[in-house]
Amino acid sequence: MSNVEATPVELVCGATTAHRPVEVLKPRDVPLGGPRAMSVRRTLPQRERTMIGAWCFADHYGPDDVSETGGMDVAPHPHTGLQTASWLFTGEIEHRDSLGVHAMVRPGELNLMTGGAGICHSEVSTSNTTILHGVQLWIALPDAHRHAPRNFQHHAPAPITIDGATVRVFLGTLCGETSPVETYSPLLGAELVLAPHADLTLAVNPEHEHGLLLDQGTATLNGTHLTPGELAYTATGPTTLHVTNPGDTPARAVLLGGTPFGEEIVMWWNFVGRTHEEIEAFRAEWQAESPRFGKVTGYPGDRLPAPPLPTGRLRPRGNPA
Repeated sequence: MSNVEATPVELVCGATTAHRPVEVLKPRDVPLGGPRAMSVRRTLPQRERTMIGAWCFADHYGPDDVSETGGMDVAPHPHTGLQTASWLFTGEIEHRDSLGVHAMVRPGELNLMTGGAGICHSEVSTSNTTILHGVQLWIALPDAHRHAPRNFQHHAPAPITIDGATVRVFLGTLCGETSPVETYSPLLGAELVLAPHADLTLAVNPEHEHGLLLDQGTATLNGTHLTPGELAYTATGPTTLHVTNPGDTPARAVLLGGTPFGEEIVMWWNFVGRTHEEIEAFRAEWQAESPRFGKVTGYPGDRLPAPPLPTGRLRPRGNPA
């Protein structure tokens, strides 16, 4: 998914090693186009926290009736220095990219695209979709791999049932299940569906920080109550996470984790880089239709133009100390 804000915020993101209680991050609404276009709830990045492990961007959208919102139609747009992780709850999205991949994003199936040195892609909800509902996540690539070649991986994780919950592990390891999908830093990504009044204790890597994004229902993380759309953060240290559903209906959440990202990155629009000058060069190359990004074939329309750069230099904005 593209960040289609007309004036995207410039960020330098860094990790924090401070041990804190559960921190609840509230989403902000971001429209993805004109008056009929769908909007998303964005929990990463924001002022309170810009990264969880290498996870640097989290958009949560739906359930949207596409007959009312127009669905998703994101024209070809570029990425550098990151991987995009697409995960749906309902609906279907057609993906085309400059690697030549033409694939569908479907519920319960991960599509992970690597755009290190440069890639471009389009995303369009299909005619089969009536309700569109899911998350779009970005993973920052560490310096040693941030110029990695284009790649695309697909994985449909088998569900695991444990203590009144159904777990699908799409990245990393949880509940004895390990995803085969390649990442460039230690990560965790999983969908949790908790039955009413489920009480779940998860063994986790103490070197990871974690975030629990609640999609629907009610849930608590280590005793802290969440409402839909909120993202709960926990720092490194604990060996377990305690997740409950105190409600009378099922709850669904996405669990993210990873080791604190020990580098600073500059993130602006759809680019992840290291300096103002590098981001400026990426933008100029996209506008000039540089071969760095390649071309998407099969999309019935023009590419997304890059928005103007801010008038000042891209400035730091990192996690709290």
